[in-house]
Amino acid sequence: MPTDTQSILDSAEKIGEMVKDHPAFERYRAAAKTVGDDPEAGRLVADFNRQLETLLRQEQSGMPVTDAQHQQLESLQQRIASHIKMKALHMAQTDFYDLMRKITQTIQKPLADVPTGGGGGGAGARVAPRM
Repeated sequence: MPTDTQSILDSAEKIGEMVKDHPAFERYRAAAKTVGDDPEAGRLVADFNRQLETLLRQEQSGMPVTDAQHQQLESLQQRIASHIKMKALHMAQTDFYDLMRKITQTIQKPLADVPTGGGGGGAGARVAPRM
């Protein structure tokens, strides 16, 4: 018996609830809140984004970006990367994204060996769906 769309969506919602309760998501959410509550981290990110925007506009208008401007942007990036709360956020984000990647791969696994109809790929051509 074929599965209907609503059953798939209901199962997806259950998976979403499970992910929300997973420790990797909780660590990510807590680390993001900690960074959001830290004025220094917020200032560093805002300064970086502002400077990056300025340089992009400068390039779009045909003006070259100087070495000093590149160095200043790299310096800000290094300060952000070395900020303890930003490091914790990056680690938590990496763990959460890894969980999401594993979930997606698990969903795709049964679909990977399904033969597709149609021409071009020859008999038995197999295509993994894009998500």
